[in-house]
Amino acid sequence: MIKAISVGMNSCGIAAGAKETYTALEKELKEKGIAIPLKIVGCVGMCYREPLVDIITENEIITYGNVTPQKVRKILEEHVINGKPIEEWIVKKDWYENGVRKTWDVDGYFAKQKKIVLENSGYINPESIDEYIEVGGYEALKKALQMKPEEIIEIITKSGLRGRGGAGFPTGLKWKFGRQAKGDEKYIVCNADEGDPGAFMDRNVLEGDPHRVIEGMIIGAYAIGAVKGFIYVRAEYPLAIRRLKIALKQAEERGFLGKNILGSSFSFDIEIKEGAGAFVCGEETALIASIEGKRGMPRPRPPYPAQKGLWDKPTNINNVETWANVPWIINHGWEAYASLGTEKSKGTKVFALSGKIKRGGNVEVPMGTTLKEILYEIGGGTKTGKRIKAVQMGGPSGGCIPEYLFDTPVDYESITATGAIMGSGGMVVMDEDTCMVDVAKFFLDFSVKESCGKCTFCRLGTKRMWEILDKITKGEGTLKDIEKLEKLAYMVKRGSLCGLGQTAPNPVLTTLKYFKDEYLAHIEGRCPAKVCKPLIKYVVVTDKCTGCTACAVMCPVKAISGELGKVHVINQEKCIKCGTCYEVCRFDAIDIVDAKGDD
Repeated sequence: MIKAISVGMNSCGIAAGAKETYTALEKELKEKGIAIPLKIVGCVGMCYREPLVDIITENEIITYGNVTPQKVRKILEEHVINGKPIEEWIVKKDWYENGVRKTWDVDGYFAKQKKIVLENSGYINPESIDEYIEVGGYEALKKALQMKPEEIIEIITKSGLRGRGGAGFPTGLKWKFGRQAKGDEKYIVCNADEGDPGAFMDRNVLEGDPHRVIEGMIIGAYAIGAVKGFIYVRAEYPLAIRRLKIALKQAEERGFLGKNILGSSFSFDIEIKEGAGAFVCGEETALIASIEGKRGMPRPRPPYPAQKGLWDKPTNINNVETWANVPWIINHGWEAYASLGTEKSKGTKVFALSGKIKRGGNVEVPMGTTLKEILYEIGGGTKTGKRIKAVQMGGPSGGCIPEYLFDTPVDYESITATGAIMGSGGMVVMDEDTCMVDVAKFFLDFSVKESCGKCTFCRLGTKRMWEILDKITKGEGTLKDIEKLEKLAYMVKRGSLCGLGQTAPNPVLTTLKYFKDEYLAHIEGRCPAKVCKPLIKYVVVTDKCTGCTACAVMCPVKAISGELGKVHVINQEKCIKCGTCYEVCRFDAIDIVDAKGDD
């Protein structure tokens, strides 16, 4: 018997057309007189298969992928009414064995995953506290309130949980500092200022399971002795903010927030602070300044926030994923969490796969899983079918890891040894057609624009580095420019005040380390990936051109001429190298060649 039908309605699903699919389901159910509840859920992680529709029975969930409104009627008629699932449209099945959920999917996407932070996302309605409670929500809080704060901190310490925002500082130790800090008025903060290009882990959690983060924060506040909490989330996440507001109101109405929580002597409130999108506000001291209403700029440490944070009071800051781990650890015990991962990096980690990956989305794997397993076995390699050249980890503060290092286990120490950083969990995949010099320039451009300007090395050093990269991508660079670029990179790392400035040169240093041949090629006037416009030109391959006129019709500057059925010609002086002709040609008659020659 079918209990319910659900539609994945996180931002990824909505962008793929989930609202239209939901509306079509709603209409068809009404017209056919089918009294089955229709609900929304978050994202299960298969962003590449959105929109997703679940048919839910007592012991099974069958998930259909890429469900357009046109597919809705057939699913209802064949599966819901006649009881015959449409096998070729099914992308995932869940069932329960002894109360434990098992998952199979057509792509093998979940085979090596272990869900802790994302265990509820995609399965419960994020706007319903009842559904969160039904799957064990707020049980960890009830347990925690029966313990002494020091006992909770010991559990978190023994679990080996490290901050998932990038630095990897031991969470239990940070909580211990907060607990020991002197002062009656203490604060905790959830850092949800997810600003890395290609990162959407925190957004997924906040949109799909907001109560989990809230519960973790309440437990942390009780352990530390905090009176108030803030969730600092960027305003570009409107759906996350809306669902957080709903969750906070529900939690307060049920007695999980506010005065004398669950009849105890512990009182605690949470407020949402919307950030304006400044990347630097992901740095904790800049974030603190922003909450206080000041310009978001880092300050020297010590004193650390645990001693002197918000309004000079002891403050503990953890990111979304860190807080979301807390209820699971309290419920299952520190031993269960510590049994996952590696010696120094325990538990699981959520990653966002983006770029040229075949199966883009959110994955959660045990620490120690190799890059190769994540990118090939889970991610499926590239969507272009070409080999992966590199993966960028840690956003603009991270680095590019080449394919020959993909046996590297994903843990804090191993990733740092490559020159990249774990970061918050973004993985941007690049294939053979990616120019690594151009990639370094892209990420450095981001850092230049997002610098708060406080440090001379960060403000001016990164700008000078970008100018050198720009010169190189134009084919105007020299060997001395490469030497100067590397020297500047180390000066910026040493001279910047905060972690963002100190890590901004990482994309440059890692590409210089692993892809120096591409820098040297640019010095010679060639872009091996044929990406940098000043170093390439588009030409017509005469023995392949059929004269179909598609390229001429689509050229935005009318740089292509020729009669129907005859070979066309590209006017190099008018060509803006947009690549439109290359994309629309169905006969491989457009080639990209070095600007200095035709081969």
